[in-house]
Amino acid sequence: MKITTNNFDTEVMHSDRKVLLDFYADWCGPCKMLAPVLQNLEGELQDVKIGKINVDEEGALASQFGVMSIPTLVVLENGKEITRSVGVRSENDIRRMVGR
Repeated sequence: MKITTNNFDTEVMHSDRKVLLDFYADWCGPCKMLAPVLQNLEGELQDVKIGKINVDEEGALASQFGVMSIPTLVVLENGKEITRSVGVRSENDIRRMVGR
């Protein structure tokens, strides 16, 4: 799911489940490596919403979260950040991030 400033409050802050945000850019090689990992997990983690934020298009959101390097993964629950990681992560690492 593409997250923008327009849908951020509805899709992230008021979500009834955990949200995993992927801060990425189209030109970023490591981001491209992470994309299929997240796609695989999207079908498996039904209780986690996975959202993608393009830092080139949504600089305000990247700034709000203090994103300095990409890819950055941020997990939120009830609108509050519970964990984050920077760089490519394995499926197992991401499962642990979301409590699976």
